[in-house]
Amino acid sequence: MLFSVIIIYMKRIGVLRGGAGENYFHSLKKGGEIISYLAENFSEKYKPVDILVDKEGLWHVAGRPVALADLMHRVDLVWNVAHPHFSHSLDNLSIPHISPAPFFSALKGSRELLREHLRGVEVSLPRTILIPLYQKDFDGPREKYALKKAKEIHEKFGAPWLVKSFTPDANMGIHLAKTFPELVDAIEDGVNHGESLIVEEFISGKIASIHSMPDFRNEDVYVFPLSNTFGAFSSEEKELLYSLAKHLHQHLNAGHYLKSDFLLTPRRKVYLLEFENVPEVKAGSHFAETCELAGTKIEDVVAHILERSLSL
Repeated sequence: MLFSVIIIYMKRIGVLRGGAGENYFHSLKKGGEIISYLAENFSEKYKPVDILVDKEGLWHVAGRPVALADLMHRVDLVWNVAHPHFSHSLDNLSIPHISPAPFFSALKGSRELLREHLRGVEVSLPRTILIPLYQKDFDGPREKYALKKAKEIHEKFGAPWLVKSFTPDANMGIHLAKTFPELVDAIEDGVNHGESLIVEEFISGKIASIHSMPDFRNEDVYVFPLSNTFGAFSSEEKELLYSLAKHLHQHLNAGHYLKSDFLLTPRRKVYLLEFENVPEVKAGSHFAETCELAGTKIEDVVAHILERSLSL
């Protein structure tokens, strides 16, 4: 009797995380979430491979140091949630990868560059000031630092101010400072946490987080329906935000996925607060809620991202 053996080849999906810079720990967290998600939901189709670049620039696969040239034999696709400059190394090895475009990342890292790039797009940016990490040699006495920085901010724009850590997922909370002393206290809290800070003008309005991705459901850029998590929107407001989200995805060259956080004022002026190119794959996330509203699942979206990238 003859027996036929069917061998199913599982695609190896490397998740690249780490690297130097302030986003090191954020990258570790986001990459870890994707690795866990692939292992839990695609165990028969994809094999996740943990790729870590430590702060010294040493590459590791599954916890062991590896020569970069050997990486091409270990994975079929790399999902890069570390720094975009790693895409050059992956290109040199002819490894397919999901990476943010370098210019996209440059826009994410520079408000002034982003502001200039968004000229002609019907969306504004709140006024923002970056306060770098306190350094005694450059910034003078520690006890005078918060007051000095608060005065600099007050000269640029008035209260109220939002004060938050530059690094995502930091232990520091978000402060809404309505008075000058509250601004000083918020900056002091950031210094105590050892964080670089973003101080942003506070604008009243409705928050809308909109997700978009290319080549989904026969659309060049599919915009997921807007949930009412942060408030109700009229049909006209939704159409305005959908159109902006689609335009922004194309204008930023966002690639495989984009989450745009908008603020809509009572006078229908739209501000872009933040944007992100790594989906939240955790159960109960805003993205999970949005997928359910669209009649799909996170698994379908992640599968689309991977299959599209493998076929390019």
